[in-house]
Amino acid sequence: MESKGANRFLAVLLLSIATTAFSAPYYDSGLTPYYYDYACSQALPTIRRVVKEAVEKERRMGASLLRLHFHDCFVNGCDASVLLDPTPTIDSEKLAGANNNSARGFEVIDQIKEEVDKVCGRAVVSCADILAVAARDSVVALGGPWWNVRLGRRDSTTASRTTANTDLPAPFMDLNALTSSFQKQGLSAKDLVVLSGGHTLGFAQCFTFKDRAHNDLNIHPKFAKKLQSLCPRAESGSDSNLAKLDPTSSRFDTLYYKNLLKQKGLLGSDQVLFGGGNTDELVRTYSDNANAFWKDFAKSMVKMGNIKPLTGNLGQVRHNCRWVN
Repeated sequence: MESKGANRFLAVLLLSIATTAFSAPYYDSGLTPYYYDYACSQALPTIRRVVKEAVEKERRMGASLLRLHFHDCFVNGCDASVLLDPTPTIDSEKLAGANNNSARGFEVIDQIKEEVDKVCGRAVVSCADILAVAARDSVVALGGPWWNVRLGRRDSTTASRTTANTDLPAPFMDLNALTSSFQKQGLSAKDLVVLSGGHTLGFAQCFTFKDRAHNDLNIHPKFAKKLQSLCPRAESGSDSNLAKLDPTSSRFDTLYYKNLLKQKGLLGSDQVLFGGGNTDELVRTYSDNANAFWKDFAKSMVKMGNIKPLTGNLGQVRHNCRWVN
């Protein structure tokens, strides 16, 4: 039987491992899946429970939470800047073109933060980490893969609507523009195709695909006609009408890629992934191989979640995800 001293030494060692910035490749930028194991062991189960309840209440919420993490990481790194409300000193990213009247799920993040801080006894879990874990738990709740989320991010004290307007990929981008947008974040063309597969979940508003429905040539005629009836060319009042990003919009599957092969991608930025470019073969692979998609999606989500995190003494752990402390 181990002595009490040995047990105490092991506990201290593990705590050190969980809270120390690592130099090994797997722990790039100081993030580790074990960050809260000792600081607050109930943090991750609490996030999982709240996300599961929210998705059960509204299946669309899973896609919304996944999108929040994506939109956070692409603007100055994964630092929860997307959650900050506008103030005289905060130019809120919520007002950027890609987020305004579009990004949603903020109330769920608020609920997670409140309940996590309650079980932890203090504000120990950052809003940036909550976004990363909620994205993973949303995918799992809708039948997708699980992955170890690296943790230890801290929250920004600033936001940038300007950067959000320039750095978030637009639904009208061609393949070259999309590739450049992802390369700017240290992500490859493969990451582009894999992470775009997140569009197996959720909906898009008419204004994001109306021009495609009425003008594009790389679209299936019957699919275009269906979209045209939902989004008439002359009726601006239809711009907020919703269409599923793929027919099984609340199930994490490979139908998104199968639709691209048939020219049934909803957004122009979806369909350009298949149409004679260098990403065609990846689309074919994922359309036929769900295991490959799941495995690569998990890897790319970890990679995206590692974009310029604030760690150590940088940033803060917000008490309220909407406001700087």
